[in-house]
Amino acid sequence: MTHREHEGDGGAAVPEGSGGGAGVPGGGVYDWFRRGVRLLEEKHPAAAVQLLARAAEAEPGSGSIREALARAQFDAGQYARALESFRAVAEADPSDDYAQFGWGVSAARLGDFETSAEHLALAVAMQPGNRHYQSALRQTRATLAARAGAYGPLLPGAPGYLAPPEDPAAP
Repeated sequence: MTHREHEGDGGAAVPEGSGGGAGVPGGGVYDWFRRGVRLLEEKHPAAAVQLLARAAEAEPGSGSIREALARAQFDAGQYARALESFRAVAEADPSDDYAQFGWGVSAARLGDFETSAEHLALAVAMQPGNRHYQSALRQTRATLAARAGAYGPLLPGAPGYLAPPEDPAAP
């Protein structure tokens, strides 16, 4: 997932270089945020989740921190947690197209394509020129259409194919 730059949220909760206790990273909330984003950019999402979760605890109202945490959770395969984090950002600011997009793609990864379509459609409506948003919405709508049988029955061997139950009365 792509990201946005930090908008200046957070402060120095712990002096630079000091550990605020066992297991607490050195630096302040802003330092945790920057290091977490850097870890995410360097393809270390699980490590980023650790720092960004700590920053989100310290600054629960920060949309930038919560969004970065959601991206890290998504990239780490923690789709349910990512959905909750994106939902928190979107509920705080319903006009945040990226949070709507994140909510939608997280829901799709969890198999909830109805919710996915709703939030991806909102993201596309807010940013109609965004190809990532459009592609995700097309994929979700195609999945919904396939599940509804719009393309005919699934053939044996196709992903999602379930063999019809055997008729116990048949010879």
